[in-house]
Amino acid sequence: MERKNSEAGPSNSHPKIPHATFPTHNSPRVWFLTSALSPLSVRLIRLLLKHGDYVAAGLPPHEIDDDERCVEFRELITDCNSSKKQCEGWKERIRGIKCNGRAKSQCIAAIAEAIQVFGRIDILMCCTSEAVVGTVEELSTPGTQNLVRDQFETIYFSQINFIKAVLPHLRDKRDGHIIVLTSISGHIGTPGMSMYCAATWALEGFCDSLTYEIAPFNIRVTIVQPNKEISVLTNKIIFAPQLPQYDSQNNPAPRLRDILTNVLNRHPDTRIEPQTDKSSNSTIESRYPILPSETRDKLVMETVHALTAIGGHENPPTRHVVGSEGVAAVKERLKTVSEEMEDFVEVSCAVDLFNKSEVRKAALGTLPDRSDSLERRDSNYEGKDIEKRGRKSGINKTKIKKKGQHKMTDEAIEDIYS
Repeated sequence: MERKNSEAGPSNSHPKIPHATFPTHNSPRVWFLTSALSPLSVRLIRLLLKHGDYVAAGLPPHEIDDDERCVEFRELITDCNSSKKQCEGWKERIRGIKCNGRAKSQCIAAIAEAIQVFGRIDILMCCTSEAVVGTVEELSTPGTQNLVRDQFETIYFSQINFIKAVLPHLRDKRDGHIIVLTSISGHIGTPGMSMYCAATWALEGFCDSLTYEIAPFNIRVTIVQPNKEISVLTNKIIFAPQLPQYDSQNNPAPRLRDILTNVLNRHPDTRIEPQTDKSSNSTIESRYPILPSETRDKLVMETVHALTAIGGHENPPTRHVVGSEGVAAVKERLKTVSEEMEDFVEVSCAVDLFNKSEVRKAALGTLPDRSDSLERRDSNYEGKDIEKRGRKSGINKTKIKKKGQHKMTDEAIEDIYS
């Protein structure tokens, strides 16, 4: 059963977004958000406070100094201090905690402060992100090596620092939920965002292993994967200097740079001036996208709705893909992986020297179903059976046209603004 909060919807200007739903629970939950300044986090916090939950809001020091980045969070705090919201208890149920996720000691101190103020933490939501844009070669120069380290510090190390800090508390109370907000880049690589994808895959691999380790303590882990534009367009974007060989006129694959530049150029304060001589360009550009409020609502509320529905659930999914477009892209990717595996299944099984009969059955796709003998953590989830494919005589050359790659297109961006 789910309990609906009739006040938890967005503004009336976007009526298609459903009201927030929450899992059934006996008492208000305590959330800890690792980064509370993004448009997504601010909208989530508003819904949580309306629902009666408590929120410890992590405030990264380097973002607090950016006035545009903090404007919505400051409006939230102003609302919390209003007479109406004070009567509803908003002010007493939110606590801002200044914390740099890259510093392990600060993460430990932030978790301890939240527990001291609210008595416990029920849900840790790791939502810190930024996107480094650049091809592998563009991020291989001496001047861009720090960008690679920063990408992993932000997406990977800062998140696991918070997870490590909260684990002893959740283990002691033998209950808790860790939500990690990534993107479908955890399934699908994106040209021009290799390091962003690499850091995302590293974080998701960490969480996959962690899930099994902490399951005996009744601690759940959920990876939430919206389309990549949700995380990219609501956090800092950093552009490595472009090499002329990867200009969209010469190499159409990594044209994501052009799409994001066009988005930033819509606002005069985030405009990026074109470089006339790309061969000698060494300028690193960084921007927080400034989007209209209604555009931000449309961009993030689908993900916010998923977070409220999953957060604190007794039996949450290990992975949750947000949005029909993301689901279709991930399905296509998994289909491609399955087809490629079957194309070379004979090669895969050829080294199995001790079970020749099953080698041939595997090559023919006729292995007996042994799923009943396998312990599967997600055995209680429903799923559609995948039709087995027979052995193919050769490589399916038509597959090179479509690899299940989700593309951030100009049309997708325009749809967000419309």
